[in-house]
Amino acid sequence: MIKKKLITSLVLGTLILSSCTSVLAAELPEVKILATGGTIAGSAASNTQMTGYTSGALSVDTLINAVPELKNVAVVSGEQISNIGSQNMTDDIWLKLANHCNELLADPEVKGIVITHGTDTLEETAYFLNLTVKSNKPVVLVGAMRPATAISADGPVNLLNAVKLAASPKAVGKGVLVALNDEINGARDVTKTNTSNVATFKAPELGLLGYFANGEPYFYKESTRRNTINSEFDVSNLKQLPRVDIIYTHGNDDRMLIDAAVKAGAKGIVYAGSGMGSIHKDAEPGLIDAQKKGVVIVRSSRVGNGMVVAGSEQYTKEHFLNGDTLNPQKARILLQLALTKTNNLNEIQRMFNEY
Repeated sequence: MIKKKLITSLVLGTLILSSCTSVLAAELPEVKILATGGTIAGSAASNTQMTGYTSGALSVDTLINAVPELKNVAVVSGEQISNIGSQNMTDDIWLKLANHCNELLADPEVKGIVITHGTDTLEETAYFLNLTVKSNKPVVLVGAMRPATAISADGPVNLLNAVKLAASPKAVGKGVLVALNDEINGARDVTKTNTSNVATFKAPELGLLGYFANGEPYFYKESTRRNTINSEFDVSNLKQLPRVDIIYTHGNDDRMLIDAAVKAGAKGIVYAGSGMGSIHKDAEPGLIDAQKKGVVIVRSSRVGNGMVVAGSEQYTKEHFLNGDTLNPQKARILLQLALTKTNNLNEIQRMFNEY
């Protein structure tokens, strides 16, 4: 009789514990983790090797299992979108990510998305999604500067913070976010500033949006530029993006690379000029000829900070557009998306003024 009562008690206890666990899980927000590879999933031969490792060697499930604390923050599940070093990012992966994010975020049960990504082009993917995700739910990009196998690897805490941010009501309506090194940055203004330091992601003049303290996100500002649900760009039916090339100026510049871009089929060129988008006198004829052939020319700057606005009357006369504060790689993305909608120069300049 005693044995029978003990078995009954154990069964009831297991059922109650299971029920409590189910209730707890039901109360946690659901967050999807989409993995693309990168250093955060990198593997090296030793725990002191910080360069020369293999990017994207680990699966999304391995990343999730390495941070068991995630189960206390959200109901997480992962999908492997790609497994590359982000220097190899492509338009195809961008389109796949944007469309899949929109599919997932349409589910009322999904409260946010985290995208693990290599740091080399993380800012570009973030800005592309900032313009193409059609939801105000949080989308957070996260990476690492040290491979997963490294001593003091930064990936696990970055991932935990990113999931906390994606699950937080505070992040709703803030646009696509980047979470690394206990800092929260906006997709539009953040850039990688150091080749190897864990504090590499900065928005040097316009500033970060907030911090993590003990894993809790705190916001102090947000971007005023159009993004996500306020964006006019729709990639749901796109199979490819228009070709846009970046031409980086330097001493003794000329038109050779400009002519090569036009010959290769560029629909747009972002000229990363010196200073406030200044154009070398030997490169300018090439840009003028390209513009006459229908190639849209946007002036940006190699400086890294500051605005590129209408300056020289000569540039305005030649119908060159101004890239505002966007760095060349982000100006390229906005021009690509603009060209999916129009070739009207006034309309494209409006987009650069608003996004």
